[in-house]
Amino acid sequence: MFNRRTVLAGGASLALTLSACGKDSESGSEDSSEGGTVGIAMPTRSSERWLTDGKSVVEGLKARGYKTKLVYGDDDPKAQVSQIEKLVQQGVDALIIAAIDNRSLNGVLQQAADADIPVISYDRLILGTKNVDYYVSFDNEMVGLIQAHHIIAKLGLEDGKGPFNIELFAGSPDDNNTKYFFDGSMTHLQPFLDSRQLVVQSGETELKQITTPRWDGPTAQKRMSGILTKWYRSERVDAVLSPYDGISRGVLSALKSGGYGSDIKPLPVITGQDAELASVRSIIAGQQSQTVYKDVRLLAEAATTMVDDILKDRVPWVDDSTSYKNGVKAVPAVLLQPEDIDKTNYDTLVADGYFTADELK
Repeated sequence: MFNRRTVLAGGASLALTLSACGKDSESGSEDSSEGGTVGIAMPTRSSERWLTDGKSVVEGLKARGYKTKLVYGDDDPKAQVSQIEKLVQQGVDALIIAAIDNRSLNGVLQQAADADIPVISYDRLILGTKNVDYYVSFDNEMVGLIQAHHIIAKLGLEDGKGPFNIELFAGSPDDNNTKYFFDGSMTHLQPFLDSRQLVVQSGETELKQITTPRWDGPTAQKRMSGILTKWYRSERVDAVLSPYDGISRGVLSALKSGGYGSDIKPLPVITGQDAELASVRSIIAGQQSQTVYKDVRLLAEAATTMVDDILKDRVPWVDDSTSYKNGVKAVPAVLLQPEDIDKTNYDTLVADGYFTADELK
């Protein structure tokens, strides 16, 4: 039986293997294997990547002999709490949770702890509770660094070019990754803001000013439209820091409505994340500039490996046992590396089997 008081995280790097996974997903799935049962709580079905995550975790666990109960909270924190509470009551052997609101789960995770159910925080670090045992994610500051580097290179900032106008967007304020993405970006961008090679005409540069609740594209579109109307009647946007493809598509819609996308008024440099199909097609078409590819099949493999280790009384290997502090404790973490994707190397996604060539046409 797993005992959260005695299991210690190892310090070695986790070796991962790519499992063969499809692109579709179904919620509430349960296989007929003879192993234990793992509850999987994903945040939303409105994003392509979370459907891939859910299916990949289910398939990875099934291949290891576990039953699964997969639920989606559909961007409703209260619904997710209720779903996790039900999974605890059903007596699952472990929980893999991608939180909608990273501070809303304290009560239900205490219930999990009381039932001696180990909890893995998936991609988004759960905050403010001792009752989270491990964290699996990508190196999220690296995501921001990659996005900023793309902007710097495309605008020629290191060659002294400028000034250029940039607008900044961030993710959901209730997602702990939002700060990591933003801080990573600002590590590279802040010197150019300080030197005025980059200028934010709206003046909205603080994280609290630029967040996008629930990572919602239409919300980003509305904000971008307002910025264009108020600040860019006689100026032109040269770059937009966007942390996620859905936000990027919303920004693009606003820019196109504002007259961008012609030879006279070209689209600005626009970053993204998650290599969603619509955005990769947009990159190929010369609209969105870049995305950060995070092969979530590998993330699912990391989570399923960790569950298997825990439930078989092995100590899971971790990459970092001290850096990821959730306000109560340092949560041992496995961190995967993201990859920069633009028009020059999108064929990586085909080579990896993430998309087929036909899907990208």
